[in-house]
Amino acid sequence: MLCGKNILLGITGGIAAYKTTFLVRLLIKAGAEVKIVMTQSAGSFVSPLTLATLSKNPVLTDFVNEEYGSISWNNHVELGLWADLMIIAPATANTLSKMANGVCDNLLLATYLSAKCPVYFAPAMDLDMYKHPSTKASMDKLESFGNVMIPAEKGELASGLHGEGRMAEPENIIEFIKNDLTKSLPLKGKKVLITAGPTHEDIDPVRFLGNRSTGTMGYELAKKAVSLGAKVILVSGPTHLNLENDSIVLIRVTSAQEMYAACHKHYDDVDIAIAAAAVADYRPKEVSATKIKKQEGELHIQLERNPDILKSLGEKKTHQFLVGFALETDNELENAKGKLKRKNLDAIVLNSLKDIGAGFGQSTNKITFIDKNLDLSTFELKTKPEVASDIWKEIISRIHA
Repeated sequence: MLCGKNILLGITGGIAAYKTTFLVRLLIKAGAEVKIVMTQSAGSFVSPLTLATLSKNPVLTDFVNEEYGSISWNNHVELGLWADLMIIAPATANTLSKMANGVCDNLLLATYLSAKCPVYFAPAMDLDMYKHPSTKASMDKLESFGNVMIPAEKGELASGLHGEGRMAEPENIIEFIKNDLTKSLPLKGKKVLITAGPTHEDIDPVRFLGNRSTGTMGYELAKKAVSLGAKVILVSGPTHLNLENDSIVLIRVTSAQEMYAACHKHYDDVDIAIAAAAVADYRPKEVSATKIKKQEGELHIQLERNPDILKSLGEKKTHQFLVGFALETDNELENAKGKLKRKNLDAIVLNSLKDIGAGFGQSTNKITFIDKNLDLSTFELKTKPEVASDIWKEIISRIHA
């Protein structure tokens, strides 16, 4: 959920500021780009140099930088527009009051007032301050603006008292934001099975039958599904690609038979299945245990049919929304429609090798999405991440219809 996000972290002057070093590490580990704005007093509790090192970005504390005889301006408007989300942690009683009432006397507050993105704030103060009616009024007002409060936790406070007011632990802040971001996503609670890449069918220990699929389309579909809130099982044939995400279970296989077994193992539990892999239709009937030596004359390899994974899933389909792919070279539309009906699919994605920039080994693709009612949506040549977005929009519009 946070991978690729631009996150602006605002740090104010409370003892809990020391925890932000751990928060920055977790955000970076989640794949986010992090920039930090601190109030002047926050620097008394945590070093800007430490945070700059962890975030790999300069830490900003004032509107103006005076360095090596030159003067530059920290543009709070650009910062507010850059961010996909803003986190203010710790949010002291002083800063909460200023945010709620539009006071703008430092760079952090100016950036907050310029932000167009979701804003999360994590209060941190002593027990009596946290319970004071003015603090409660500030938090209620901020929530009425659409800002999201990350509730304070109970525990030992800096005063020695025990109670509510501790800033949420960094790992809890991350979990809270992830849950909040996913709750309104269209694939929240959905489980998705995606196949990707080629299959390799052994001839001998050295050689195999395969195809030119790189797996890029399937991997992009998996990444997009996660960003839309889904849990993904990605069954991948041999490819150099990799995905590390808590919401993706990556199962690597080699042959069509291995892919068949992996798909059927998980198919009953999924809501949506997309067969984007380029599965070999045939495999050698006999696989040599040793390397086949070159000899005079021709070499004949007898082939036998591989199991039809997509057709078998269509026959077994109960509640799943099943999508196939059709890569065609002639009679494209007719062949895709025939495959759609023959394999009991809910939709099929057609792409043609005749289209320049489409097909295997390309960074782009050009598709036509056809559903079981033969309604067509045709798209121009786009990058594969954009194609993945288009495919998911078409699927979601039908499962939520």
